[in-house]
Amino acid sequence: MHSTVQGHVVMHLVVSQELSFRILVDLEYDPLDPYAVRLTFHLPGDEPVTWVFARELLLDGLCRPAGEGDVHIQPLGEQLSEVGVVLRSPEGEALLRASSSPLIAFLARTDRLVPLGEERTGGDLDAQLALILSTGAR
Repeated sequence: MHSTVQGHVVMHLVVSQELSFRILVDLEYDPLDPYAVRLTFHLPGDEPVTWVFARELLLDGLCRPAGEGDVHIQPLGEQLSEVGVVLRSPEGEALLRASSSPLIAFLARTDRLVPLGEERTGGDLDAQLALILSTGAR
C-alpha cells in the first residue's frame, strides 16, 4: 500500500461577472504518477469530471500565469490570495476561481511525500532499463 495526498477545495465556476456557482473539487496526488495532480469537479446534476495536469503547472500558476493548451492557471489580484483556472475542451471553456491557500497547503503536502525535482516514474527506472537491455535484440 502506498500513500496519496488528498484534499478538497471550493471553487467558483464563473458564468459571468455577476454569476458564479460554488462547486466542490477533490484534489489528489499519487506518487506512482509523481508529475501529475488530479482535480475532480463535482458539478450539480452531472457525473464528476476529472482533469489531470502537471503538479508543477499548479505550483507555477499560483504566482504567475502558467499553462499551454487546455489548462491555464494564474494568480488573481495583487495579493495572490486567489487563483484563476481556465479549462478548455472541445465542448467549451470553463473559468474557475479559488482561494490559493488550500491549493498551497495541498502542494506542500505533496512536496513532503515527493519533493519537487525528485520525482521518478515507473518505480526503479534503472532496474527496468537493465532488464530491457539484458533481453535486448534477440
